[in-house]
Amino acid sequence: ILSSNPDETAFYRHILNKEDVNSSLITFQPTLMSFKFDILPQPVLLDSISIKPDVILPLDTFFHICIFHGETVAQWREAGYQDQEGYKTCKELLEARLCMAIHRSLIDLLVDHFPLPWYIVCDQGDGRVRFLLSKLNPSTMHMTMSMYGMVAGTSTGPVIFTDDVNLQVFMEHLKRLVHIIILLP
Repeated sequence: ILSSNPDETAFYRHILNKEDVNSSLITFQPTLMSFKFDILPQPVLLDSISIKPDVILPLDTFFHICIFHGETVAQWREAGYQDQEGYKTCKELLEARLCMAIHRSLIDLLVDHFPLPWYIVCDQGDGRVRFLLSKLNPSTMHMTMSMYGMVAGTSTGPVIFTDDVNLQVFMEHLKRLVHIIILLP
């Protein structure tokens, strides 16, 4: 296993041998849900375009559970809108519907996972957001940016600074290689 010392490698292999198939698959393909005020929770792609300012994204990697708050949601929480009298609907929505749905799904995850995963709460721009960004497909990279800092063709998704290629480029390269191999004989 890359980026792990021998003890961590032995630990990860032991867990993979002990767990069932569904739990093992989560270690390879983490789950990312999107919670918004106006729509029901739904799974989203493990892609940087899934990060939006008005969402809460719980990421389950089996060993980590990361709760990401978009920029707008974090500002609402820090401003204390849920505690102000004029924003009672925000409080009801935030506490009743959104938070309860997130907490119910988290309790299910925490009960199912052994050993107990790290629980990380982060906001957009926070240093702990690296736990989320390291698992996402970097479809919005510094190389896909236009001159003025906007992603070419879109206006969503933060920039992920990496030398890795995104999934689309990788898949296109694989298709070309398979096509070349098929034409060789």
